[in-house]
Amino acid sequence: MSDADALDGVTSHSTGPYVPVHAPLDLPLDFEAFYLGHQDFFHAYAEIHLGSRTAAEDAVHLVALEILAGWDQFLQEGDLEQLTLAVLHRHVTAQLEREGRDPAFVINGPIARNLRAVRSELEITHCASGLYEAILDLPPRQFNVIVLRYLLGYKTSQIARFMGLDGRTVDYHGRKGRERLRIGLGLPADASRTKRAEASKYRKGGGQ
Repeated sequence: MSDADALDGVTSHSTGPYVPVHAPLDLPLDFEAFYLGHQDFFHAYAEIHLGSRTAAEDAVHLVALEILAGWDQFLQEGDLEQLTLAVLHRHVTAQLEREGRDPAFVINGPIARNLRAVRSELEITHCASGLYEAILDLPPRQFNVIVLRYLLGYKTSQIARFMGLDGRTVDYHGRKGRERLRIGLGLPADASRTKRAEASKYRKGGGQ
């Protein structure tokens, strides 16, 4: 049975803007194609926040029901990936707030072990305690770019599509997020990066 098939026969019992859905569902083909093409992303994003595959599947199911209920409106508004990410983020954030806990990438041991490379990828070479907590304090766009790029490993083009941004804007929010993390963690500016910037300026100046 596909994940799309799993939407059949379910009545939502949670509160939210979506409407109850009863069996059997006659899924629009474009909705089913969209869902099946993005389900890996939905589950990965939810799991890294909620900490288990089961919790992620439950959250994604509710997200899918909400999107299905308003599918025609979503199509009219366009930017499906961006709208979906907003719904997904709202659901996982609301669930964490109801449970009174931080995202799993802060508290979950197995996930934390899988994310040890984040420090080097962010070029935070010092032993910076509180890194994941600092990520939580980032503004929404910086937070999503950091999570999608460094915690989930998505490329700039993919992030741009999901966030409805230009690739250069994604890179900008990534740089701002990294700088905000560096400042928030009280770390000095990276010396090698400073040297590279100075060397670049020297080359552009013709060696003057």
